[in-house]
Amino acid sequence: MPAAWSPTGLIRFGPTGTRPAIVDRILKGEKPTDLPVQAPTKYELAINLKTAKAAWPHRCRIRLLARADEVIE
Repeated sequence: MPAAWSPTGLIRFGPTGTRPAIVDRILKGEKPTDLPVQAPTKYELAINLKTAKAAWPHRCRIRLLARADEVIE
């Protein structure tokens, strides 16, 4: 998950795990043009609970919170 998170942000959604491995390989001397293109295999959803309570009706909030990989309180 991206490290940057606004305390008032509502949802964070993005790929996991691919960027650190690519950066590590580049820092070890591999040329970026020699690296294969890698599509993300997993995406993660994080929801800010405080903002969600203020922004969404109860029914919608419960469904999304059930699907979230991370709930930030």
